[in-house]
Amino acid sequence: MRISLRRLSIVILLWTLCLVCLAPAQDLQPVQLPKPQTDGGKPLMQVTAPSAMNRQEIDVYVVTAKAAWLYDAKGEMLKPVAAGDLRALAGTQEWVKEAPLNLVYIADTAKMGGGDEESKALYSGADTGFISQNVYLYCASEGLATVVRASVDKPALSKALGLRPEQKIILAQTVGYPKD
Repeated sequence: MRISLRRLSIVILLWTLCLVCLAPAQDLQPVQLPKPQTDGGKPLMQVTAPSAMNRQEIDVYVVTAKAAWLYDAKGEMLKPVAAGDLRALAGTQEWVKEAPLNLVYIADTAKMGGGDEESKALYSGADTGFISQNVYLYCASEGLATVVRASVDKPALSKALGLRPEQKIILAQTVGYPKD
């Protein structure tokens, strides 16, 4: 079996943390952690986001000055949803309507099967977090600015995007250029 250096580093870190957690409280000592591996690994664009029970319930809508689109990951395309500038509906802050790009994360709860509403909200929130973190990493690597926001006019944007009742806006993420 072949183990990459990165995985080995993670295993060592986790093993060290387990040993520290099992040590009696009176023997507390500083713990030197292994240095992080900062090279190698997968290229950023090959990173994927996990999905609870692989339901893949999160749809990403792209809102720009021109229109709104639905991102189709399997087809690697943007499907048009609504023409026109909907950016003002994608957030309540004044600067949202000026940003070049807003991503809106929408949970399609119909894809989540049975289960209570609390679990659906928890899973869709976590899955949105995984996806938005990948966007943060990409933006950092490309020198772009980004912020995740919950302040969205959900009823107005849902109507403008033509969402079904089982589609719920979870968060929005604005992407733009850093201020000088």
